[in-house]
Amino acid sequence: MKKFFMLIALTITLAFIPQLSPLKAAPPAQEKKILFVPLDNRPITDKETRQVAEKLGYKVVVPPEELLGTREQPGNPDGLWQWLDENARGAKAAVVSTDAMLYGSLVASRNHELTQETISERVNRFRTFHADHPRLPVYGFGTILRTLLTATHSGNGMEPALYQQNAVKLRDYSMLRDKAEMGKASKKEKRELIRLEQEIVPAAMEDWTHRHELNYQANQALIDLTGQGIFSFLFLGGDDSALYSQTHYETRHLREYGQKLDKTRFQITSGADELGMVMMCRAICDDRWDIPFIYTAYNTGKGPKTIPSYCNEEIGTDVDNTIIAAGGMRVPDPQRAELVLTINTNPDGRTYEANSPANTTKPRKGTKPFVNLVQGFVDKGYPVAVADIAYGNGADNALMNELHKKGLQFKLQAYGGWNTATNTTGFLIGTGLLTKWMDKQARDELMLTRYLEEWGYQANVRQKLGGAVWSHPGYNQQTGNLDGARDFAAQQGTEWMQEFARQNITLPAGLSLDKLHISHPWNRLFECEINF
Repeated sequence: MKKFFMLIALTITLAFIPQLSPLKAAPPAQEKKILFVPLDNRPITDKETRQVAEKLGYKVVVPPEELLGTREQPGNPDGLWQWLDENARGAKAAVVSTDAMLYGSLVASRNHELTQETISERVNRFRTFHADHPRLPVYGFGTILRTLLTATHSGNGMEPALYQQNAVKLRDYSMLRDKAEMGKASKKEKRELIRLEQEIVPAAMEDWTHRHELNYQANQALIDLTGQGIFSFLFLGGDDSALYSQTHYETRHLREYGQKLDKTRFQITSGADELGMVMMCRAICDDRWDIPFIYTAYNTGKGPKTIPSYCNEEIGTDVDNTIIAAGGMRVPDPQRAELVLTINTNPDGRTYEANSPANTTKPRKGTKPFVNLVQGFVDKGYPVAVADIAYGNGADNALMNELHKKGLQFKLQAYGGWNTATNTTGFLIGTGLLTKWMDKQARDELMLTRYLEEWGYQANVRQKLGGAVWSHPGYNQQTGNLDGARDFAAQQGTEWMQEFARQNITLPAGLSLDKLHISHPWNRLFECEINF
């Protein structure tokens, strides 16, 4: 009887939990050390991921620049393994790119000349590292090799040059092969599959098949290590994928291979560049023994059923899996949430490109309903984040203009709108779940970086800059390398960014753009580094 009354009391107590006021910010991390091996040295995968953890007081230690991969050069896996071992003492966690440790970087995972023996030996170093540092949790993140999307990808150093004349055929072949295995190919498509298999140059097919097999077997081995407790969490992403593609084919089979693992230890999603931020969030949440609650709300129309460009599954599925990977839990009631994630999809379920002429400030069909959704949550005092994925590779100008006019820019908790849809949602989930431990100044600084990069640069300035550098004598029109136009691009881009910010961003107290400067560390316009 006594136990019965205790259960009743506990039930009544739990019923009132949603009514409790939000948790106060936790004390600073007091320089707790996190080892971080990024995917490569791009700002978003390296510096900007580190900055989020550093806002919480963590000391994020990264390898020397010369060990990390660049656009032109792979990283140094042997040097990275030595660095990781030498710096493990005293660390609270290690957040590690398996691509960097096995191949050297993301780009190197696509065009390396490594043998199966070398890759397997490097995979097994994770076992040795765990044996040497058994108390150090390791959060691994890696990619499932991307499928060629266009014939141009092989011509800019991102894939072997051997693919150049076969890129479209390889892409279409992989699409039909995946579709056929799923039982969804028509008779005509099956005939086309046979034709493509015969037409693709044998050397290209052999190399492409072998390269994918190496990556697939390495990921299987990493899954095995996770089952043996070597990784505290393993997060794999299907890089630049599509619903029917080789990447989706391998994703399906790797999910099946790892189905015996608990979903709180292993997940597969679409994406690549955001994986490190998600695992950084997971490491910090585990360190603080916390499971943040998150509520998701989508724009009108297809919403969570949207399959964005560069992704191989519905965004709702991807977001749910990423929340788990980040250490959070999705809840059905915004009153219980520590973050309300609003997701700006197009009502028709399509994803457009931010550099399209259609990306204007004129509201579209779903613009005002989504702004009203965001406004409603903000007015109720909820901590709100906006995932802006109506366009790929940049922000939705109509949405951002409306948020500006309504004074909502810095009433948000976090914002994201860059590159692929899952790059945006993943990085935003990882950042957003951690903002509850930050003061407003820290949140605003992170958000301003995203506004400048995703809205200012990606959706607007980059297009103007592309036209300006094209005729510059130092620009390499063949490769897209800035080369001799690099200083010009930085100077002109900075001026246009400053002008854009003055017109479109209402800065809160404590922030200034007087020292705003951009640069292009990868010698191309696609990404920039922002300092202010």
